[in-house]
Amino acid sequence: MASLKEVRSRIQSVSSTQQITKAMKMVAAAKLRRAQDNIIRMRPYAQRLNTILANLTRTTDNDIVSEYGVAREVRRVLIIAVTSDRGLAGAFNSNVFKGVNAAIAERYANLPATSISILAIGKKAHDYYTRKGGVVGNFTHVFAKLSFETVREAAELAMDSFRNGQYDEVVMVYNEFRNVATQIIRTEQLLPLVKTEAPVTASATANVDYVFEPSKEEIIQTLIPQSLKIQLYKAVLESNASEHGARMTAMDKATDNAGELLKSLKLTYNRTRQAAITTEILEIVGGAEALAAG
Repeated sequence: MASLKEVRSRIQSVSSTQQITKAMKMVAAAKLRRAQDNIIRMRPYAQRLNTILANLTRTTDNDIVSEYGVAREVRRVLIIAVTSDRGLAGAFNSNVFKGVNAAIAERYANLPATSISILAIGKKAHDYYTRKGGVVGNFTHVFAKLSFETVREAAELAMDSFRNGQYDEVVMVYNEFRNVATQIIRTEQLLPLVKTEAPVTASATANVDYVFEPSKEEIIQTLIPQSLKIQLYKAVLESNASEHGARMTAMDKATDNAGELLKSLKLTYNRTRQAAITTEILEIVGGAEALAAG
């Protein structure tokens, strides 16, 4: 049985840990609020941009061939893995790694490992895949000051690599934010462009003569790169909100577990102290009886 000093030391250690997890939970909650507001504002913009692009493409007499929409035989693949810079977020980062492995197994099982490269956004992904090899670029700075400009660098690298034929397909793997306790792993094809049908509405079906300035082709060619960058930026914002939600949940559970452990340790401490007192009393009584008998 552990001594009273050892149990007291463990109680102090667990209490200190509980205070830290409580503080981390509060910090994560504050950051989550801002991150959640950002992704809520971004979602309608990204959806509307995709709808405009789909409407323009659907009303075009002849398909406008974009350099980002050319489908080629898949021989080399770039996977964009979006993780966090820090840990202590439960299975947040490991789920991304599992999602990447699942994508490779399901979509690219026939390709050699050397044909698959990783564009890691976030320090955890960069460190993990650097050990394995095949990392493209260094984007560990993205979450230090998260903005569209920092994410655009990663998007342009992926777009340029696809356009010049270095990669035949680009896929994103990230955590989609649902709520504080729920994050869903998403695997989405970024390039080549996947044709989407615009929602059929009364305004969409109406026979309207649109006037385009500049030409429809120029508008589409401008919107496509912007849409691709927005897609990646949205994925990073989703991941950022998911990270804080996952960390908040993990720290909440850690705080509860520390509380349960403290109850157990205090019970052990009281039992150990009672046992020590009982032993001392027995020794005193035994000594007194021995003196009386002598």
